[in-house]
Amino acid sequence: MSTHPRFSIALCLALFLVFSAPVPASAGEDWLPLTPDELQMTSEPKAPGVPALYLYRQVDRDDADSREYNYARLKIFTEEGRKYADIEIPFVKGEGNIKNIQARTIHPDGSIVNFDGKVYEKMVVKAKGVKFLAKTFTMPDVQPGSIVEYRYLRLLPEGYVFDSRWLLSEDLFTKRAKFSLNPSSLFDLEWSWPRGLPPGTHPPVMDHHIVRLETQDVPAFQVEDYMPPEDEMKYRVDFRYARILEKDPDKFWREEARRLYRGIDSFTDKHKAMEQAVAQIVSPLDTSEEKLRKIYARCQKIRNTSYEREKTQQEADREKLKSIQNVEDIWKHGYSGNLGINWLFLALARVAGFDASPVFISTRDTHFFNPKLMNTDDLNIGIVLVKLNGKEVYFDPGVAFAPYGILPWEETAARGMRIDKEGATWITTTALDPAISGVQRDAELQLDDTGSLEGRVTVTYKGIPALGHRLDENEADAAERKKSLEDELKGYVPVPIEAELTNQPDWSSSSNTLVAEFHVTVSGWASAAGRRRLLPAELFGGGEKHVFDSASRVHPLYFHYPFTDVDNVTITPPPGWQASSLPQPQHADLKLCAYGLAVENKDGAIHISRRLMMNVEFLEAKYYGTLRNFYQTVRAGDEQQIVLSAVASPH
Repeated sequence: MSTHPRFSIALCLALFLVFSAPVPASAGEDWLPLTPDELQMTSEPKAPGVPALYLYRQVDRDDADSREYNYARLKIFTEEGRKYADIEIPFVKGEGNIKNIQARTIHPDGSIVNFDGKVYEKMVVKAKGVKFLAKTFTMPDVQPGSIVEYRYLRLLPEGYVFDSRWLLSEDLFTKRAKFSLNPSSLFDLEWSWPRGLPPGTHPPVMDHHIVRLETQDVPAFQVEDYMPPEDEMKYRVDFRYARILEKDPDKFWREEARRLYRGIDSFTDKHKAMEQAVAQIVSPLDTSEEKLRKIYARCQKIRNTSYEREKTQQEADREKLKSIQNVEDIWKHGYSGNLGINWLFLALARVAGFDASPVFISTRDTHFFNPKLMNTDDLNIGIVLVKLNGKEVYFDPGVAFAPYGILPWEETAARGMRIDKEGATWITTTALDPAISGVQRDAELQLDDTGSLEGRVTVTYKGIPALGHRLDENEADAAERKKSLEDELKGYVPVPIEAELTNQPDWSSSSNTLVAEFHVTVSGWASAAGRRRLLPAELFGGGEKHVFDSASRVHPLYFHYPFTDVDNVTITPPPGWQASSLPQPQHADLKLCAYGLAVENKDGAIHISRRLMMNVEFLEAKYYGTLRNFYQTVRAGDEQQIVLSAVASPH
């Protein structure tokens, strides 16, 4: 979905009315008829060698009745294709639900096995207090040659009209598909197809007040590592609702900015209460930055209801939180959602004498912003811009655990607009400095006679990785957090290791770092070669071992944020052994990325220093070869061998 879970401008505007439009006729009880060709089909000439494909897809969206009917029929060709019998239907907790799931398996002889098993609900992604879930089930008795088909109803929040879209591309080849939209009658509607349409597909048409599209032979969508948001790259049709379909983008955004500003001004216009609050937070002798840091820290102490466990209705009734109408209510009651905390920070900063402005941005985790589309809901996050000592600094204290001056990665280098009573000014939030974020691994290890390593590893997450871990594990218990960190450390090492977390990381603060300490054992790290022992120069290079192996690239390259990873490893050989040959220093610097490796023998121990820097977010596919060559250099440097030799015994 293009909306961000934290805030939706259009949702605030939507009129929550109940309509009585009927379910589409296609959502009836009868399955679509099967053809002999479908039953006996063993391959598809237009998609040779595929393990499975969609014979048919149907999506009937009803924005008048806030629901969407989905139908899918797949043909399974191979053993590998049987994995597509495991169905996942994603949805966002609190934003509708999935109902009326029906499914069946059809064998080539026409015999049918209806699904009557259990439908499970599992967590797919958990971020910023929002749960992305999926209804999951496994189709019965699926073999190569089987057809599986299923259908369901997606119930949407009433008035949920701001995110209508058809995704024409899927991860499998689609022989035929139909899409329809029954629009809401409350707003004007227009549609576009930013990535074009599949070859031979005619644009959508309005037919008796229903928008329709048919397509066929849609290529499978190719997923690649480090690619932009998938939906951004797919064939799709986006729908835009508006009160009035303004044709001039400049005029549209100017009016939207004025409207938004009036709402924020009304919410924050509590000057006397904010003066009293500021007097409790700062001292007259504080510097400007000290004042702003204190205001930021105080706002983060406000109870942030956006990151709390979802309460039952009984729990909510018992607590009886009062509604928040303005920043004075937030200060008085001591709680708010994340957006209210940001506007409290705005109000306090202004009263403290800062030039502060509300800013709406479009996060870049799910889509890329295009102002020409004039979709207000694309500006899905409200943050604050403050002029501090001649510089413009962006703040989002409504993000739990966010360090002062650091935004979540999806809010950095993001397009948006600063608003005031006169209108809007387009801005791009500050890109991250690669020195701010990254992972540092410090290890003190002993090599034994069997070639195994044992010792202590300290992992320091800095900047975005520290914030990301705290957000991801916000609702996890101690055991889950421990396992998460241990599993991540194991992923750094390209061979199996044992890792035990030995400290209690600080999960609850907004510190710029998160420190985890481990006791580790790496079996068989050094290999025997006669009277010598060989060990790779880099211990923690597992994350880069298979990056960009493919010789070709379809999509642009997309990195969430710039970073610098640093490793400092000390390995002490066993008694009677010493380093006899060390790798040559490695250095590669392409300005946007850099790699360095140095190995030295000092006081009988081997010291390995490694640095990997990436200072790019988006790179066109035509530059893939250069980046691939860079990572091949990294792997070659990491795989260099340190040679240990037995020390001759004195006579």
